[in-house]
Amino acid sequence: MNRPHVALVTGANQGIGAAVAEALAARGDAVLLTYLALPPTAHRPDPTMPASYAADRARTCDAVLDRIRGAGGTAEAVEADLTDPDVAGRLFDEAERRLGPVDILVNNASGWLSDTFAPTATDKFGRPITPVTVDGFDRQFAVDTRAPALLISEFARRHAARGAGWGRIVGLTSGSPQGFPGEVSYGAAKAAHENYTFSAATELGPLGVTANMVHPPVTDTGWITPEVTEYVDGDPHWFGIATPAEVAEVIAWLTSDAARRITGHRIAMR
Repeated sequence: MNRPHVALVTGANQGIGAAVAEALAARGDAVLLTYLALPPTAHRPDPTMPASYAADRARTCDAVLDRIRGAGGTAEAVEADLTDPDVAGRLFDEAERRLGPVDILVNNASGWLSDTFAPTATDKFGRPITPVTVDGFDRQFAVDTRAPALLISEFARRHAARGAGWGRIVGLTSGSPQGFPGEVSYGAAKAAHENYTFSAATELGPLGVTANMVHPPVTDTGWITPEVTEYVDGDPHWFGIATPAEVAEVIAWLTSDAARRITGHRIAMR
């Protein structure tokens, strides 16, 4: 049985992040949930997206905290803008002050946007899409690459300073080595995130830290439309649309004692 740990989970107000926080708390870990409640006006107008999706992303972590605490778990939440390069240290300070030293880091948050090199205004699902721009690049890489790198660096520094011998890092990824057409900056940012994580697996292994990436299947975090469902159902590469809880099960296992020899891997779910 795992001993209790302290986990920091980013992007935990809904979707996969919320499910991961609940799964870790259910097994006895204390969890610091981070989130950024984005107002609906922060999103590009998208008539194809379910109306509830923007509302979901605008939530705080209150409902997730209520579920965790109602089930007897331990959790705290901090709103944090991961585009701020100074936020990593503050999050670890908050975790240590409220819960104790962090030994599980789950880099889940994303600044997802759809962009392209192609001369088109919509993607294959009819969703609005824009050309690659400086602003889009900066936003995507700030959240999906720079923030995970700085959080891993802070994790490693504090882990080594206290002489710890057990740690788990998990990131979430998407796309493929051949790129991510229609979401080119997202795919590129995730590829860089993978590379940072795999370097951490090698460099931090002697300190008892494992580091892995999980590539979820198409997962219903509130954005699924009938067109996406039809596409997934017709593609033999997928086993249907996953729930956030199914992805959380894999991440919970990777952050357990049972996964002590699994490191430097990209776990692709179907």
